[in-house]
Amino acid sequence: MFPEIEAIFMDVGNTLRIVVRDEAFQAQARKQLMTMMGSQETEDAFFDKLNERWKKYRKWALANRIEAAEEELWIRFLFPDEPVAKIAPLARKLTRSWRDMDGRRVPRKDVKRVVVDLDRRGYLLGIIANMFPETEIQEWLEADGLAPYFKTVVLSSRFGRRKPDPRIFEEAVRQAGVDPAKSAYLGDHPERDVVGARQAGFGMTILLVDPGEVTRKTLTRECVPDRTIHEFSELLDLFPARNGPQSRPKEI
Repeated sequence: MFPEIEAIFMDVGNTLRIVVRDEAFQAQARKQLMTMMGSQETEDAFFDKLNERWKKYRKWALANRIEAAEEELWIRFLFPDEPVAKIAPLARKLTRSWRDMDGRRVPRKDVKRVVVDLDRRGYLLGIIANMFPETEIQEWLEADGLAPYFKTVVLSSRFGRRKPDPRIFEEAVRQAGVDPAKSAYLGDHPERDVVGARQAGFGMTILLVDPGEVTRKTLTRECVPDRTIHEFSELLDLFPARNGPQSRPKEI
């Protein structure tokens, strides 16, 4: 039996949002990044060098469970040979173009409907995510009308530690003022999300796995979630109303 859950924390990438490929959009992002840097290199040479630096940063970040702040990422790791005075003011725009190179980030089906319903059912909602952009998530939440429903948002780029470090989970429940044993965490990555949440004492772990996805990797015992779902809307089957309808009107 699981304890009574009072709070539900969620990941962002592949959980609340997915990436949709758009070749024209991605090409424009590459062009914008090169233009901002004033590069005279070929596109292949420019991004070969940048991708190699990104891989080194990722290796360092994953090994140490650390996330560099946005400016530090670009100044120290990705463009260490450029003047700080040039890079620092561009950091946020560089991040946006870098991430847009993957494609468009869009919410999963039913995200807003489910989030609103969970709020009305009496659950405190929060976000815990490994993210190096420092403002992107808040901007998205506000643009989609979701900001009022997430009481706390803890991002690795601001906190400095990244999942599965339990400290980022502990910080989220501390900010929210809830007991981790009465908290659930929803993510998509067993090693980061299940392990980290368990080590922080969360009462329930949930993995969102796309329908039809075949997991070839055998999970160790510590990585097996308490529940697996295939659609975001299945959260409503797991979490019934706690205190009846809330005062906030339903918005779709």
